[in-house]
Amino acid sequence: MADFDIELVGKIGSMALIDREYQDMNYNIIARLSRELRPGFVWVTSGATEIGRLDYLKRTGRELHGTDEENKTDYSAQGQSILMQTYRQFIDSRFSVRQILVEHQHFNDEEKRAHLYDMLCRCPGQNAIPIINYNDPVSYEENRKHEIGRILAERGHAIECVDNDETASQIACLVKCKTLLIMTTTDGIYSDPDDEKTLVTRVGGKDIYELIENVEELQSHCAGASRKGAHGARAKLEYIKEPLKNGTTVIIGSSRYGIGELLGGTVPCTRIGL
Repeated sequence: MADFDIELVGKIGSMALIDREYQDMNYNIIARLSRELRPGFVWVTSGATEIGRLDYLKRTGRELHGTDEENKTDYSAQGQSILMQTYRQFIDSRFSVRQILVEHQHFNDEEKRAHLYDMLCRCPGQNAIPIINYNDPVSYEENRKHEIGRILAERGHAIECVDNDETASQIACLVKCKTLLIMTTTDGIYSDPDDEKTLVTRVGGKDIYELIENVEELQSHCAGASRKGAHGARAKLEYIKEPLKNGTTVIIGSSRYGIGELLGGTVPCTRIGL
């Protein structure tokens, strides 16, 4: 761990937290994963919007009828408290749990980056587990695009955090973690997205340049996404390039397995790194 500030940055996607058959939050998955979280881990969680939508539907018997942007704001505000309450319920009671809501500005502003970095790096020594999500309740697309456009004009580049795959990758870069774990609904990345037998279990290279070339080759086989607003496997592979350049190992695997199983390589997954 000498070369890394944080042991693990993990991320779980929205659909991996939902029981599609019962149209409810999958408490079993959250309970199982929560019991594995410990200090030294930074956890990035999606799910607030969809969990809020399902909760509202259960309580009222109907869905909201606003614009997509309004509904996302209202549902995510409702889902955040449920999501955090559930994590807190199942995480070891000896450990503190800290909710952190981030926006693109926290990665584009050097002072805010430094503040976030310092806070995350204090957590292991304080026996605390940070749980991060994008701050959808106070972020809306038109304003976000305007702010990103201004940053691009000033600097020529900008971090958008268009979804939590990008957020997790930016956190992984910020704290220079040993491992970035992305948990999803599939076993990993496939060379043929329509054939589960084509799971790519290892992507490596003799150096970082060859590794990135191999990642880009794999990107050429990727298409589609699991839900509206998601950006799919190709985007995941794009976001992880910067963590890979820091020496981080990236693992992409299914949420039906445990964190320890995926880290230990005892279950199917895609492992990327030197």
